Amino acid sequence: MTASERKRIVIIGAGNAGKEIAREIRRKPVLGEIICFLDDDIQKVGAEESGIPVSGTVSDAPEILKNCGADEVIIAIPSLPKHRFREIYALIQRCGVAEIKFLPTVSQIISGDARLILTRNPDAEDLLGRTPVTIPLRESLRYLRGKRVLITGAGGSIGSELARQLLYGGSQRLYLLDNGEEHLYHIQNELKMLQDEGIGADAKIVSVICNLIDEDHLRSLLRRLHCDVIFHCAAYKHVPVMEENPVECIKNNVFGTENLIKAAKETQVEKILLVSTDKAVEPSCVYGVSKELCEDLILAANGGRCAFTVVRFGNVIASSGSIVPLFKAQIEKGGPLTLTHPDVSRYFMTIPEAVSLVLRAGGVGKGGETYILDMGKPIPIRELAEQMIAYNGFEPYKDIPIVITGLRKGEKVTERLYAENETVTPTGYPKIGRLNRAETEKPDPEAFLAELRPICFLNPEKRELYRNRHALRALLKRYAPTLQDLPDEPEF
Repeated sequence: MTASERKRIVIIGAGNAGKEIAREIRRKPVLGEIICFLDDDIQKVGAEESGIPVSGTVSDAPEILKNCGADEVIIAIPSLPKHRFREIYALIQRCGVAEIKFLPTVSQIISGDARLILTRNPDAEDLLGRTPVTIPLRESLRYLRGKRVLITGAGGSIGSELARQLLYGGSQRLYLLDNGEEHLYHIQNELKMLQDEGIGADAKIVSVICNLIDEDHLRSLLRRLHCDVIFHCAAYKHVPVMEENPVECIKNNVFGTENLIKAAKETQVEKILLVSTDKAVEPSCVYGVSKELCEDLILAANGGRCAFTVVRFGNVIASSGSIVPLFKAQIEKGGPLTLTHPDVSRYFMTIPEAVSLVLRAGGVGKGGETYILDMGKPIPIRELAEQMIAYNGFEPYKDIPIVITGLRKGEKVTERLYAENETVTPTGYPKIGRLNRAETEKPDPEAFLAELRPICFLNPEKRELYRNRHALRALLKRYAPTLQDLPDEPEF
């Protein structure tokens, strides 16, 4: 490839991250040719950084990009506030550059580990919402240094981001556990590519296919793996699907968690952190009840050598099954965008920010505690739909309609992160609060599971209960009276 055939690249941001990426591209000329930097620090303009000219400020971009014939722009300012990122992205987009990439605002990059492999094309979720809180990742992960860490549900949205961030933390081994091979295959390959670029190169990555319901397999695994810390993310979580499959939801989420707790205690795991959800608060759906039960089981198990902790938060933007990917797909086919209720709202946080806070929370407490992530204010979903249509270059209601379809089974108009009779106190760590739980008269979770078991697992002496959805819902309402009634629900 000749110099004239290589991509012509302009980097916005002549700080440490931008210079690191520029040096990497120079080491690999096949990636392209750096034409110049743009930077809003007027002291840098007209000088050189790493032998590359700083040709102007960001406001000069239209003229400079046109004159130099740039093929690609990389926005390399990972600490950039969200509103400023939107402004810069819109400016570059108007310049007609073929490709725009950016460095996500994640803690490990701010710590000085910028790599070209971490850059990507912005999605709608990168342009929406608030500026994520900055967490010093290496400091947060000190408690995991040299440890063997297991992630359940490692192929999912939260689990896979945990794996990415843990790669930076100095863990001795990363065990990626999931029940499905495809997502596990993808995250394992992604981590190995990061290692090839020098990120977390010393960590040993092991993929493990396991269903948490298989108690014997799980116990055998934990005896062999000698895990120190477990991040428990595995769960069935899509509310409408779980309302159609309530028995399987309880079987997988609740009894899978029970099996994990037993196996962890037997093998003297040091710490388990359960990733929970706002849907566990006064739950209206079976999934929410399952997570409330999981929280109670985890907290009841705390004691001895193993510290059990819960971290609860709301929706994460762009997670599997969330509203953002759905809206994106609906926009791509020309609409309409579907809204379940005109006033529906949800808490939102980016996946990297949520995971950084989960990792920090894991090192904060000694066990037996529930931590609440500060999600900011709930976002009206109608407003989110309008913004996504606009960001894709269309006019809401004129080019792409928004239609109201009605709430689905188990859904609420609004969610809460904690109950009315509960409070949250500061921990001294940004965006992490400690929940002061209210006293309740709920059944003992262990005894309650004994009543649930014949519904989820065949007991020849109680065949009439096996997979009986009516019996399940009646039983769950004893534990969570807020669970919705479904008059038309079939018995099996």
